[in-house]
Amino acid sequence: MPTTVRIGCASAFWGDTSTAAAQLVSGGNLDYLVFDYLAEITMSLMAGARLKDPQAGFAGDFVEVLAPLLTQLAEQNIRVISNAGGVNPQACAAALQAACDQAGVQLKIAVLLGDDLQGQLKNPADISEMFSGAPLPRMCVSTNAYLGAPGIVEALRLGADIVITGRVVDSAVVSAALVHEFGWSWHDYDKLAQAALAGHIIECGAQCTGGNFTDWREVPDYEHIGFPIVEVSADGQFLVSKPEGSGGLVTPLTVGEQMLYEIGDPQAYLLPDVICDFTQVKLQQQGKNVVQVHGAKGLPPSDKYKVSATYPDGFRCTASCLMAGIDAVDKARRVSQAIIDKTAEMFSLRGWAPYSETHVELLGSEATYGPHGQRRDSREVVIKIAVRHPDKRALVLFSREIAQAATGMAPGLTGIVGGRPTVYPLIRLFSFLIAKSACTLQVDIAGERHPCALPDPVALDSANLPIAHQPPRPLGRADASVPLVKLAVARSGDKGNHSNIGVMPRHPDYLPWIAEALTPSVVVDWMRHVLDPLLGRVERWYLPGTHSLNFLLENALGGGGVASLRIDPQGKAFAQQLLEIQIPVPQSIAEQLD
Repeated sequence: MPTTVRIGCASAFWGDTSTAAAQLVSGGNLDYLVFDYLAEITMSLMAGARLKDPQAGFAGDFVEVLAPLLTQLAEQNIRVISNAGGVNPQACAAALQAACDQAGVQLKIAVLLGDDLQGQLKNPADISEMFSGAPLPRMCVSTNAYLGAPGIVEALRLGADIVITGRVVDSAVVSAALVHEFGWSWHDYDKLAQAALAGHIIECGAQCTGGNFTDWREVPDYEHIGFPIVEVSADGQFLVSKPEGSGGLVTPLTVGEQMLYEIGDPQAYLLPDVICDFTQVKLQQQGKNVVQVHGAKGLPPSDKYKVSATYPDGFRCTASCLMAGIDAVDKARRVSQAIIDKTAEMFSLRGWAPYSETHVELLGSEATYGPHGQRRDSREVVIKIAVRHPDKRALVLFSREIAQAATGMAPGLTGIVGGRPTVYPLIRLFSFLIAKSACTLQVDIAGERHPCALPDPVALDSANLPIAHQPPRPLGRADASVPLVKLAVARSGDKGNHSNIGVMPRHPDYLPWIAEALTPSVVVDWMRHVLDPLLGRVERWYLPGTHSLNFLLENALGGGGVASLRIDPQGKAFAQQLLEIQIPVPQSIAEQLD
């Protein structure tokens, strides 16, 4: 058994940089190289691609990036785990095998099967959406369960050098390697929670090494930013670092932002193999660009998998054009409304239904800030009009009628971005739970199928549930105020139609003042412009280990990343907006921050 295992992550999404894998292989001293490619929208795009071409439906980037590195991987005995298979993992494996054959490199490639439930649901009428209770749509584009690590562990046990999966939870590509190498029990939940945390921290690539970091000015050399490496010990503790000489930054704040990213309830981060409690996690600087992480706790998981299905719901079209000159904002507002009103009238004359949804954003007028926007005098804005309709013909008409505004409406309209806009199917997400027994896990190696059994379930004892802690109250009098960004860093992201904002103080002493000011009701008021007027609400949790707060803004994304018409469908800019809120503090703290 090794004393430590080093794992590097070379991809955070489908389309990430092609340079990361080579950087990690040449300078990472790795045992494992992992890639994360999948999101809900990615699965639907891949499913659409497979319908057109039976050999498509996977992340071709994976094969292209890996092909030049195959000899090095073999020489250094670096094993690879990736969810690049998408909805067609066997085609992905075949493409990679062809690359191995061409390079004259012999590597054993395994494929994990069992996540794809398209057309296999036995009682679809009994399935309801886990948040809204809505029935399962009649036609889905993709239906995939979020598998855990056991199937990948079995593939590694069978000697696979490269493991390709379809839909698995993002962290599974890391935790599987650790379970295999250290021989951990599936009931050793604290170690599994640490493994999941290690996977979570590096699954978004450079987001833990200075990418998307609040203090972006402090991050050196974006051009050569280092991708993350975790060095994990047999007890589950681990170090986060990056290749020597690479750009980027690894500190408790960069790692902490990523830890809070998209986790919802930090005491109950639900995964197929373990329920994680990150509230007691501690982050400690161990050297330049090295952070130690420990303190995650785990509980037994449920007997169900989360399943994400995607389905078509009409069509969408987005048009963008520039409005410049005097009173640009007012002109843009009038023109965009006129385009919508005119086309809606044309729909009515043809007997078509009205728009299902319209959304106008004047980019450059601080539209994403809602009532907190301060820019009213901009002399150039981009008009972004996004519309939805059940009939494709209606949106084709819309796309044609926009051009007339250039000669028939206000002066200064020019530059339709990308030319006449294209009409696309609108894809929505449908999430539900299903018994793990409904998925048949198999490992395919060179056409031979190997069954994979899941660990025996263990009932969750309610007596073991963690107790929620309350943040400390401030002592003294607040006689000044500063923007939150001076007191904390923050990062936001999406969970379906919900947005997660993690807030981590720059110093523990700031936490009481932040917690006192940032109540759920205050955040509701500040972010009201993005919250659904009927279903929107905010939850807050406290993480004593890092003195942090985590917020979940429910129903705040206009339908979520796969369906939202907004310019920010995943809430990536929400943290930036929250960081501008004023926090009352004592004058002594305000003076320190000047």
